[in-house]
Amino acid sequence: MNSFNLLISVSAFALVSTFLVHSTNAAIFDIRNNCPYTVWAAAVPGGGQQLNSGQTWTINVNPGTTGGRVWARTGCNFDGNGRGGCQTGDCAGVLACTGYGQPPNTLAEFALNQFQNLDFFDISLVDGFNVPMDFSPTTGSCRGIQCTADINGQCPSQLRTNGGCNNPCTVFKTDEYCCNSGNCGPTDFSRFFKDRCPDAYSYPKDDQTSTFTCPGGTNYRVVFCP
Repeated sequence: MNSFNLLISVSAFALVSTFLVHSTNAAIFDIRNNCPYTVWAAAVPGGGQQLNSGQTWTINVNPGTTGGRVWARTGCNFDGNGRGGCQTGDCAGVLACTGYGQPPNTLAEFALNQFQNLDFFDISLVDGFNVPMDFSPTTGSCRGIQCTADINGQCPSQLRTNGGCNNPCTVFKTDEYCCNSGNCGPTDFSRFFKDRCPDAYSYPKDDQTSTFTCPGGTNYRVVFCP
């Protein structure tokens, strides 16, 4: 093998190795409760953890994960076996979640190492709102996103519920609000959420203004009540 071919082979190996390092390392998620009250953090994948004010829970998420979610549960009560329930965000009455939570709950959503080895992430209010949230990278230079408005305090009366503010799909269950079939657009109710949290999903097809990317291998933080 001549030196040029050797150089090409070494460079290709280095490129592949670099890609593998970035695409196979687990992403670190630091989940912090800055609220002045206790929340019960939930993550799929990941489980669940009680977080008193100021506490942080760290989870590792495998590359290639899709459909990932992190959220806060409020008003919870669990026994020594991790069985109980929550006022908002409850996941089948268990502390260690294996399925998604019940609305209303502010969601940090993500899919790791997808198209062009990018992470896709968002804050979603499609399942309503219970606590303010920041979802940001802790490595690299891509931007973070927030939803910090007083949505619970300003929630329209039709959407109000104990501990949170429902999305209209949860309340009315119609195609107009749920986008179950055909085309749908923003409504007065979805604009209520969008006006207060421009970074966040406000209805199911609110993709263009609400999906963000970082390079695969990025680490993240989710902060409740930033």
